[in-house]
Amino acid sequence: MQQNLAAPAHSGLKVQPLGKLETVGFIVGTNIGAGVLGMAYAARKVGYFPLLICLILTCIICSITMLYIVEASLRTRGNHQLSGLSHRYIGKIGAWLMFIAVAANSYGALTAYMIGSGDILASFFGQYGLSKQLGSILFFIPSILVMYLGLKALGAGQKFISSGMTLIVLVLILATIFHPDTQVARLFMSDWQYVVPIFNLSVFVFGSQYIVPELVRGNADKAAQLPRLIIYGMVATLVLVAAIPASVIALVGSDNLSQVATLSWGKSLGSWAFYSANIFALLAMMTSYWGLGGSLFTNIFDHFHLGDEEHRSKRILMLAVVAIPPFMLAYAEAGSFVNALYFAGTFGGVLMGIIPIILLHKSRKHGDSQPDFVCGWYAHPLVQILIIATFVFSGFYALGSAFNWLPASW
Repeated sequence: MQQNLAAPAHSGLKVQPLGKLETVGFIVGTNIGAGVLGMAYAARKVGYFPLLICLILTCIICSITMLYIVEASLRTRGNHQLSGLSHRYIGKIGAWLMFIAVAANSYGALTAYMIGSGDILASFFGQYGLSKQLGSILFFIPSILVMYLGLKALGAGQKFISSGMTLIVLVLILATIFHPDTQVARLFMSDWQYVVPIFNLSVFVFGSQYIVPELVRGNADKAAQLPRLIIYGMVATLVLVAAIPASVIALVGSDNLSQVATLSWGKSLGSWAFYSANIFALLAMMTSYWGLGGSLFTNIFDHFHLGDEEHRSKRILMLAVVAIPPFMLAYAEAGSFVNALYFAGTFGGVLMGIIPIILLHKSRKHGDSQPDFVCGWYAHPLVQILIIATFVFSGFYALGSAFNWLPASW
C-alpha cells in the first residue's frame, strides 16, 4: 500500500493563474458544447420536463464530485491531473482506469465536435464547395492553436467566447418567446420510460470533473474561492442548458429537430437566426473542445511523465495525438453525433461517480497538507452511496440499451 501512496513523479505542468471570470468561463465554456446541442434532439421522446429533472439532478451530483476533487487536489503537493492523483492514492490500476476514462470522454466528445462543426460549416458554405471534412479541419486548426498557447490563453478565450455565447442565446430566446409558432404546450408532453438515457447524456453535459485539476492549478494562489466559482459556473451552465432545449422544442416541436438542434432553431426563426444560432454552436463546440482537449493533453503529460509541458516538440506531438484521432473517427462513420456523446458520457460518468469519492477519502488519510477548503455535509457517506448507485445504475442501463435489452431514447 505504501508503494501506491508514494509521491508521483513531477507532472511537468506549470502554474498559470486564472482570473475569476476566466475560471467561471472555463466551466461554462467546457459544459456548453456538443451536449447542449444534442440535448433537444435526444429528448424528443422523453419530453422537456423529464429532461429538466435530469439536468438539475446531474448538475447537483457533478458539482459535488467536482468539489471532492478540489479538496483532494489541494491536499496533494504538485500540479497533478486526475491520472496523477489516481496514481498517488489508488495505484497504477486506478491511474490507468482514470486515464482511459479521460481519454474515452475526451475522444468521444472531440469526435462529436468534428462531426457537428463539419455539418454546420458545410451548411454555411456548402454552395461554395466546402465539404464536411474541410469544415472540420477549419474548425480544429484555431482550436489547437489556442491550446498550444497554454492554460492562460485557454482561460482568456473561454471568458471572452462564453460571454459572447450567452449574449447570442439571450437574443435567440427572446426571439423565440415572441415568435408566433412558439407553443409552450409542447414542453408538457413527456414519456418517462426514456428518462435514463437522457440522464446519461446530462452527465456528459455537466461532466466537468476532468477540468477541476486545471482550475486548481489556475487558482493556486486563491484556492479558497475556487469552490464558490465552481458553483457559479455550474449554475450558469444549468440555466443555459435548460433554456436552450426549452426554446427549441417550444418553437419547432419534437418531430422537427435535427441532431444539432441549432440548425432547426435557426431555420425556424429566419436567416439571421440561422447564422446566429450556428455561430453559437461553433463557439460552443470550440470552448468545449478547449476544455476537454486541454484536459486530455495535460493528463497525457502527467500520466506518461513526459516532463516539461513547455517543451515545444513534445507539446506539438501531444496536440497531434489529441486532435487527429477524433477527425479520423468522425469520418470513418464511427457513430452518430448523439451516440458519440451518449457512450462517452456513460463510461466516463460511471468512473467519475466513484473515483472522486475514493480520492477524497484517500487524500484525507494520506495527503500532504491541510487545505484551505474542506467539503462539508455533502461528503457524508449516505450522499456518496447515492452518487455511486446513481452512476452505476445508469451504466448498466447504457449496456442494456446498447444490446437492445432496454429502450434507447433515440
